[in-house]
Amino acid sequence: MLDLELLRPAIEAGWGVDTCDPHDLPEWRADNPARGQCGVTALIVQDLLGGELIVGEVQVEAAKVGHHYWNRLPDGQDVDLTAGQFHPSEVVVGGQVQQRPPGPPRRCREQYELLRHRVLSVIGDGAGPSPEDGGPLHVDTPAAV
Repeated sequence: MLDLELLRPAIEAGWGVDTCDPHDLPEWRADNPARGQCGVTALIVQDLLGGELIVGEVQVEAAKVGHHYWNRLPDGQDVDLTAGQFHPSEVVVGGQVQQRPPGPPRRCREQYELLRHRVLSVIGDGAGPSPEDGGPLHVDTPAAV
């Protein structure tokens, strides 16, 4: 059975500049591979483990600079595989459930599909629905996903 401890290293190994949200590309570095990966990562975790998407606001000196996504698993546990991406001056506040409409993502679709392919090649196919199966693969949200 797939669990977070099996999924985490597969996702982390799949991150790259080519899976980064274009908004975060100027700040992506190999020594901080989680930068710009929150949206696609949260979608894939939800695809494979279920639960809810959570969206919060990223602030610097109390000014909004972006959005951040993570997961609430079916057991109620909040999981943020990309929490380490933030600079010390960046703070994530809030956190509300984000409903995920059906279909593929409108933003970062190529990044999502590439990371999903990499993850599934590590953990094996059949771990979750594919876009062709009509799985829950779309989030229409503010800027980050």
